[in-house]
Amino acid sequence: MAKARTQFICQSCGTVHNRWAGKCENCGEWNTIVEEDPMGGIGSGPGKTPKKGRPVALTALSGEIEEAPRIHTAMSELDRALGGGFVRGSAVLIGGDPGIGKSTLLMQAAAALARRGHKIVYVSGEEAVAQVRLRAQRLAAADTDVMLAAETNVEDILATLAEGKRPDLVIIDSIQTLWSELAESAPGTVTQVRTGVQAMIRFAKQTGAAMVLVGHVTKDGQIAGPRVVEHMVDAVLYFEGDRGHHYRILRTVKNRFGPTDEIGVFEMSDKGLREVANPSELFLGERNEKSPGAAVFAGMEGTRPILVEVQALVAPTSLGTPRRAVVGWDSARLSMILAVLEAHCGVRLGQHDVYLNVAGGYRISEPAADLAVASALVSSLAGIALPADCVYFGEVSLSGAIRPVAHTAQRLKEAEKLGFSAALLPSASAELPKGSGGRWSEVASLPDLVARIAGSKGALRVEDDV
Repeated sequence: MAKARTQFICQSCGTVHNRWAGKCENCGEWNTIVEEDPMGGIGSGPGKTPKKGRPVALTALSGEIEEAPRIHTAMSELDRALGGGFVRGSAVLIGGDPGIGKSTLLMQAAAALARRGHKIVYVSGEEAVAQVRLRAQRLAAADTDVMLAAETNVEDILATLAEGKRPDLVIIDSIQTLWSELAESAPGTVTQVRTGVQAMIRFAKQTGAAMVLVGHVTKDGQIAGPRVVEHMVDAVLYFEGDRGHHYRILRTVKNRFGPTDEIGVFEMSDKGLREVANPSELFLGERNEKSPGAAVFAGMEGTRPILVEVQALVAPTSLGTPRRAVVGWDSARLSMILAVLEAHCGVRLGQHDVYLNVAGGYRISEPAADLAVASALVSSLAGIALPADCVYFGEVSLSGAIRPVAHTAQRLKEAEKLGFSAALLPSASAELPKGSGGRWSEVASLPDLVARIAGSKGALRVEDDV
């Protein structure tokens, strides 16, 4: 009988290699190629005869739609990020930097659900039971009926969960500590992580219990381990934040049962995480309204409008190459705005250092912040303070035109609610709120914006268009 050929499969993209290599040529990942048993696999050598399958029932697309049963927590920000709460039988993967507050968030959520009569099982693979109890006492959650276990063996965890009443929510902290006897590699390797996650997801689907898996992140900010884990689970959430600030953001990047652009905002304190119902007040705190180079940007995070201050400092430089420092925004986007200002507006910044900062440690990802950044840059260069009651949003094209953005009405309503009575927005913007007391002024191009700021002498000419 012919000898079975050995296969080496990349755990990240699934590419089959003839020999082991440190780097996968298909996806470019390092140390993801492992040897697997090809017996019985498709296209492999001789193996067991495949078992004949059975036909499954086919259904039409039309028919009644049943809403996914959810478990609502008492934390509205967590429910918002999940799309309405934990879905029974689903698997949720939560990643974040070490010490950012993942365990704190899940302990508070577990205590809130336990107070509502749900059975919660918290399995910790990194901390002892005594350490988890200390955290629960600090978070005022020690009086709840959350069941704890310090275990890393997958088979022992599944045997424990199968005893007694089915749990409503199971928390595994973390997936990198799981190991199974079915895999021969060490705990934390790609094979062990994939095997453990598969077993946990299978338990969730069979029993209807919601499964929460905690994952470590790499230095690039991605969840460590094979990327196939993110494809296996139903939802992927990232817990973000800056160590120098108290706020934390729970951002959804994948959700099979809800939107993928929602966020939940929390504030870290000595007694745990506090929900922030109005993030705009958090990011606009302690503004210096008379200082040049500051513009308030009306942004959107999913369905939630957020107002944040963009700060710019333009100063002459004695260096041959001026500095460009950016915090909280895309540096390539800043270079584009500077090039457009110089090419179409005559604003010379080649002999100036440019520093750009988003206040509060917040990070802006949408291109609608172009107009606010350009306004802050011109204001700092001219030494003219922008109006304190005005917000800015709009996308700048390479031709210097200001392009409209989505969710105009929501941005303006949030600005009005926080006391901003004026706004500078792209021309031909739709969804303008009618009957409001705000003064909305439209700007068609970047040279028009520069002329408004340079000729304002301290205040933009905002016309009443509504």
